Amino acid sequence: MSSWVRRALVAVVLCGPLLALGPLDASPSGAGARTAGASCHGLANRIALAPGTDQLLTVLVADHRATTAWAQAWSRGADGCLVARGPTIPAEVGWAGTSAAKHEGDGTTPIGTFRLGARTYDLGSPLPGAERHQALTCGSWWDEDPSSPAYNRFVQLPCGQPPSFGGGSEALWTEQVAYQHFVEIRYNAGPIVAGRGSGIFLHDGTGGPTAGCVSLPPGTLELVLSWLDPALRPAIAIGTRADLAGA
Repeated sequence: MSSWVRRALVAVVLCGPLLALGPLDASPSGAGARTAGASCHGLANRIALAPGTDQLLTVLVADHRATTAWAQAWSRGADGCLVARGPTIPAEVGWAGTSAAKHEGDGTTPIGTFRLGARTYDLGSPLPGAERHQALTCGSWWDEDPSSPAYNRFVQLPCGQPPSFGGGSEALWTEQVAYQHFVEIRYNAGPIVAGRGSGIFLHDGTGGPTAGCVSLPPGTLELVLSWLDPALRPAIAIGTRADLAGA
């Protein structure tokens, strides 16, 4: 049995309950400050998050060389604690693993906690309920040239116009499998540092490691993206258990 078939079977088994939940568990969230004396459990409650972050996706790797991971969605309950929503989800990370010192083209997925972009990108099929989306058409690029003024940003050019930037910049509309839908993982986004890495997305899986992004099985990704609410300041935390808990 091929590794891709095995991964597909795992996704079916593990993601079935998630699909049955619809857009994940719609339990109360955005409850604000933790209730006095509340004892919050689970990995997510050990992660340092920016104020107002009430949705979180953890991406847990066994070690920094691993190219596979387990993702888990969390949202804040009525008591102010982050609670797991749905089952764990198989995920893929960079072909070179994960790194806290990522740089352009190294094949690693950055370690850390990052905001998720408020806009989803799609190849012409916006997700239900998506408040802000960008259709990818001919001329939709992600600038990944460290010498470019638009480095690590989305750029829309007229169809057929050659870009002024080079490097590993991506012609997004040509990625018909990975980029059916994606959201930016806002790594190296504020401020942007030339050469530190660019084009880090949460996107559809292709059956193997990524070039530095995080991917989830097709279908499951769309459920997760539909669940995300920009008003709840969603974030993603990537790394080993020790990385995420700050040990």
